[in-house]
Amino acid sequence: ALGSLFRRRGEVDRAIRVHQNLVARGSLSPSQRGFALYELGRDYMLAGLFDRAESLFTELVEQRLQQHRALRGLIEIYQAEKEWRRCLDTADKLRRLSDESMVAEIAQYHCELAEQCLRDGKTDCARSHLLDAQAVDADCIRASLLHARMELTAGDPETAALLYRRVAQRGARYLPAMLPGLMECWHRLGRQSITAELQALFELHPSPPLMLRLCDAIEAERGVAAAREFLVDYLSRRADLSGAARLLALRQQLQQPPSTEDRVLLGVITRQLATQPVYQCDHCGFEARELHWQCPSCKRWGSIKAVEPEVIGEVPTLHQRQIA
Repeated sequence: ALGSLFRRRGEVDRAIRVHQNLVARGSLSPSQRGFALYELGRDYMLAGLFDRAESLFTELVEQRLQQHRALRGLIEIYQAEKEWRRCLDTADKLRRLSDESMVAEIAQYHCELAEQCLRDGKTDCARSHLLDAQAVDADCIRASLLHARMELTAGDPETAALLYRRVAQRGARYLPAMLPGLMECWHRLGRQSITAELQALFELHPSPPLMLRLCDAIEAERGVAAAREFLVDYLSRRADLSGAARLLALRQQLQQPPSTEDRVLLGVITRQLATQPVYQCDHCGFEARELHWQCPSCKRWGSIKAVEPEVIGEVPTLHQRQIA
């Protein structure tokens, strides 16, 4: 307990000394020594001494002491060092030892290996890892996105578009990640008018990036007034700053001369949007402007998703408020 207290306070050197003295005691039972070795390994990890921590955790696994926690510690080390192959092997041991579901982690490790293969130009190797990821976790969004990107790079925009649409059907929270790729597919396929396709997606999963793309398409096809009408309807149901900024920009186009008040409001909203989080972790609440497949805060995989705008309910009438 004292060693753990020192570690929480950041006094790692003192924590290491306490746990080293415990390990050196000959009177400890095997289970007590295993616990002390694990705590010493945590000290080494916090101090950045990954090689020493790895050695202790490996010893614990071999001696069948604190196996579950030691394997978890090894996975943390290998993730920090980006040794994804060793992450895979250790996760498989942990799954067999504890019957713990490691589906999401194993799929993500395969995706990491696939991205490494793509950077090295090994397309067949990358495709093999993606197939393994989807075999382990059929709902792995990242594997589907990587697969679509590979098909697009290989010159098959039709297959890529199909894969992107499958991602879109699973929910609006990954639309920011897949929408640019889907738009590129439609461009390569020579789609002249994409308004109807965007509208179909929007009705299924309304989201800020899709709203902006659809607004641009409506403006190009039917004019500024139609785009403004679409935004007014959207904002009456969702509190979305990006939609408000786009509406103000359209109003300025219609006003001659442009309104000074609208220009000031647009500047304020634009500054707010520059600091507004785009993604958030479902588990710990970590906020980010870019998509992370592993949360930098709680280290969970696949927990960060796009932030959705608040849905505006109906405004209660005076009679309803009096009843309440």
